[in-house]
Amino acid sequence: MPTTKTLREGSTRKRAAILTAARELFLADGFDRSSVDAVAARAEVSKRTVYDYFGDKRTLLRAVVDSVGQSLVTTVRRTLDDTLPEPAGAAELEDGLVAFAMRIATDMLGSAEYTTLQRLVRTESGHLPQQDYNPMADTPDEAIAERFAAFAEAGLLDVPDARLAADQFLALTFGVALDRLGSANAAQDPRVRPLVVEGVRTFLRAYRADRGAGGTA
Repeated sequence: MPTTKTLREGSTRKRAAILTAARELFLADGFDRSSVDAVAARAEVSKRTVYDYFGDKRTLLRAVVDSVGQSLVTTVRRTLDDTLPEPAGAAELEDGLVAFAMRIATDMLGSAEYTTLQRLVRTESGHLPQQDYNPMADTPDEAIAERFAAFAEAGLLDVPDARLAADQFLALTFGVALDRLGSANAAQDPRVRPLVVEGVRTFLRAYRADRGAGGTA
């Protein structure tokens, strides 16, 4: 069980060094074969510092996974800001949704961060708090829902339930790609893009505010 002792916040630099060292060792050697001594040596801190900051090795593993998950959440929010700031009309909205989905399907799903997260959750799930542990939780979905709610206020979308709309957007784009191809990584499979584009168009047929007034499909 993870420790319940009060942990030190410590210096940001030392925490980052420990997390980086632990991440590298857990990936290279696995959780069981990676010692706290090895983590401390690679991070250039004392063994006591590792324990003071993280308590035990399982808590350290969770901190590593959580940090990678939060990095990916930051990527989602940044991508939303880059591709879906304030579209002026329905045509721009479709282009922005496709651009957002494709950026996630290439830059994020093809990134080392995402690969790291998948590997750690898959191979070390027995050492994490629970089998269905999700370090990203619902945060990306909530970020998309917030953006959809803003578009509804601007009169571009009709979304009585923004979170449901976000879930359906993800299902129609990434979900379809995963079901059909086994992956939504567009950097590795060019078949992802057509599925994403059609998913966006299907989403807009259901949620575009002007869908009953002869808008483009």
